[in-house]
Amino acid sequence: MGAALLALGGCAVAGASAARAEDPVSLSEQGQVTDRVGALGGREAAVAAALDRLYERRRIQLFVAYVRDFSGRSPQGWADATAQRNGLGRDDLLLAVATGDRRYGYSADTDSGFTEDQLAEVAREAVEPALRAHDWAGAAIGAADGYDAVLAGRPVTAPPLTPGPADPGGGSGSAPGWAGDLVLPVVAVGAAGALAAYAYSRRRRGAGRDGGRTTTGWGGQPETATAVPLLQLDARARALLVETDDAVRTSAEELGFAAAEFGDEAVAPFTRAVEFAEGELTAAFRLRQQLDDAYPEDDAARRRMLDEIVARCSEANRRLDAEAADFDRLRDLGRNAPRALAAAQERARDLAGRTATAAATLTALRGRYADSASAPVAGHAERAADRLAFAGEQLDGARAAVGAGETGRAAVHVRAAEGAVDQAAISVDAVERRAQELAEAAGKLPGALAETDADLADARGLLAAAAAGTPAGDLGGRIARAEAVAAAVRQEVAAGRYDPLDALRRVEEADGALDEALAGAREQESGRRRAAALLDRALLTARSAVGAAADYVTTARGAVGSEARTRLAEARRHLERAQALAEPDPPAALAEAQRADGLARQAQELAERDVGEYRDPYGGPAGPGGGWGGTG
Repeated sequence: MGAALLALGGCAVAGASAARAEDPVSLSEQGQVTDRVGALGGREAAVAAALDRLYERRRIQLFVAYVRDFSGRSPQGWADATAQRNGLGRDDLLLAVATGDRRYGYSADTDSGFTEDQLAEVAREAVEPALRAHDWAGAAIGAADGYDAVLAGRPVTAPPLTPGPADPGGGSGSAPGWAGDLVLPVVAVGAAGALAAYAYSRRRRGAGRDGGRTTTGWGGQPETATAVPLLQLDARARALLVETDDAVRTSAEELGFAAAEFGDEAVAPFTRAVEFAEGELTAAFRLRQQLDDAYPEDDAARRRMLDEIVARCSEANRRLDAEAADFDRLRDLGRNAPRALAAAQERARDLAGRTATAAATLTALRGRYADSASAPVAGHAERAADRLAFAGEQLDGARAAVGAGETGRAAVHVRAAEGAVDQAAISVDAVERRAQELAEAAGKLPGALAETDADLADARGLLAAAAAGTPAGDLGGRIARAEAVAAAVRQEVAAGRYDPLDALRRVEEADGALDEALAGAREQESGRRRAAALLDRALLTARSAVGAAADYVTTARGAVGSEARTRLAEARRHLERAQALAEPDPPAALAEAQRADGLARQAQELAERDVGEYRDPYGGPAGPGGGWGGTG
């Protein structure tokens, strides 16, 4: 794992206090406990004694990390990434506890000697009872004694409980308990939502990016050993796609902050690294799409494709990690906090005005169009205002820290503000883009209806000729479909409130079906002109669908799984190809645009499903973390 920037407040949700988000951390060099929230409350000696006992008896080092949250990662993913970052080995274990999120994860090497059942037993019998009672020290003591017990063949028992503060480091004397919303790092619970499908293969460190692979695979990259069951390899590939996609997205966000501060030339090496990683990820997603399509591969081909997905994701992360140290030196928020603070303040001021305009724009859209027209951005103005309020709090904290000479604390506040401002910008940009797309669709709709009428006239003539013996195929059904769509759209427009993008898409699809049936009866050049006319509208609806899906996945990516991300990546690829083919081959470009539109809408539906199934303890979707680098 490359150096990651400590981040604050990746994604707050309504009704929850602002929480600091922490990417996988560097463990303390002063011992085996890293306590960033003051969870132990004077019981450090008792915890150290338990950890020492475990080492003396079993030569196993248990490391324990207490943080506020896991920055939008799954508990297991955060623990594994932290273990990888700190170079923990075969005889090392890590217990990670997020006191604010009320979640935990553990990480063990595949060759540690512990079985999955043993790890789960310690978690269930010794760790969870302590966490439910807010006995933060007891969780570490119970884990240490529990690991000793399972290796000795003794039953695991819970430690004596000594309840502590409900939310250490949270600035509040109380917080909701763990009893009802504890997120367990085991697949059976299912509270890990979209990530649960692959939590098993990531539970034990070494079963991830590098574990169990040789160096004889595709393109010189690691190949997964054939001993790994195919279903487990598939789960691993899905997990790595999600984690690599998150790494690329967060690195791109960090790159944007750095470019604004230092200029494009200064960040050119990092830009190339992100572009390389994006290329590898796009290729990996394309392979995943091929695996998901309706044409099944045999086991050997499936394994080769999964190996390539793992290898490409690993190479993307390797390239990001290789630049992480230099990137962190460039930004060095501790040293550059005043300048970064000024840049974040300026951007927040600009967004405040745009957020107010976005709210007015949404009000106008709701009055002019059907509810479905503005539904993808319905809560965006409120979300942007919330993010800016959080950014304001963090900027105040940064100014106070700079004034006190506390550069490290200032850096944390600045990064939190940057992340919140970036999220606000995504929401505001989406409202502005949606308004423009709806206006453009409304302007194109009359022409689309007129062209459909003309095609209907041609189609009716061809159908009449069929009575004289000319084959017409299913032309009659296509005519009826186009007539019904055109009539319904005109009725919706006349009623006053309608959805221009949806109406244009339906007209385009119906007219496209007619055009396909008429293609044989038209000259080739006429067909190219018709395709070019349809393409203009198809590109608009495809761009709108891809943009909406991309915004949704970005803002809720902590909950979105590999299937939605795969469809989105493929939608982007088809949209880019449609734009490239628009001039030389309009018919092919039209097919690509229509494919992009369909895939983007699938991505949106799948992402919404994932978010619906995965809610954080406060009831909101998990959000992204911050920092440059790969997944660990």
